[in-house]
Amino acid sequence: MDFRAIAMGLAFALMWSSAFTSARMIVADAPPLTALAIRFLISGVIGIAIAFALGQTWRLTRAQWRATFVFGLCQNALYLGLNFVAMQTIEASLAAIVASSMPLLVGAIGWAVYGERLPTLGIVGLIAGFVGVAVIMASRISGGVDLYGLVLCLVGALALAVATLSVRGAASGGNVLMIVGLQMLVGSAVLAVAALFLETWQVNWTPRLLWAFAYTTIVPGLLATFTWFMLVGRIGAVRAATFHFLNPFLGVAIAAVLLDEALGLSDIIGVLVIALGILAVQLSKQQENVSKP
Repeated sequence: MDFRAIAMGLAFALMWSSAFTSARMIVADAPPLTALAIRFLISGVIGIAIAFALGQTWRLTRAQWRATFVFGLCQNALYLGLNFVAMQTIEASLAAIVASSMPLLVGAIGWAVYGERLPTLGIVGLIAGFVGVAVIMASRISGGVDLYGLVLCLVGALALAVATLSVRGAASGGNVLMIVGLQMLVGSAVLAVAALFLETWQVNWTPRLLWAFAYTTIVPGLLATFTWFMLVGRIGAVRAATFHFLNPFLGVAIAAVLLDEALGLSDIIGVLVIALGILAVQLSKQQENVSKP
């Protein structure tokens, strides 16, 4: 892994983790699904315009079109839509921790459903990671966390894991920014329909809402997704996913600094265990790939 890949991975982890804090700020003053649909519309139009300016086209391969629709539905509409709704009642740090379990879910589903071989280190990592999640969940539930919001986050993480397993290899073939822009529009369309039936337009216009919306639209929305596709294309999905082990730390730290969210000892222990579990799973996958003839 070269320096550029490491820099891209660190940048992605920081941008991805910061999205929970900015989302928490948005949903405090605006309807979540409507705000997210508008965000994806703006991000998608910007991404497609830049892609055209760079000479990219929407003549995509079959795998890329599948990635566009699967990610647009599962990542943007389901995963982020459910998280935005959930963060009306739960803290950004908890949403970040649940979302960080996605690599563990990918490893578990790949092993249990698709019959993928997972070395002993990976199995230990899965067990440790889920134990870390259980420690935090037990602490938060006993502290009176909103169970409805928690379940929404869990379902969202599962949807993203399924999407990740469904679109392997789609980062190859070029037109990366075009794919990013198009999948934003898919998510926007789905969320707009849901918002029409489920929400009313009621916004408390504040400076924090405006800058949080602008930040979420450009940085986690567009730059992070583009960086992820480029990173996967450069070093492969398995190595790229290793950077997810940073997300529990960063997500919790950013929420604590910017939102003053309290952290208990069980949260700190759970985050550490989750991160080590994610790292063990990803390292085991790399070892498995190396050992293949």
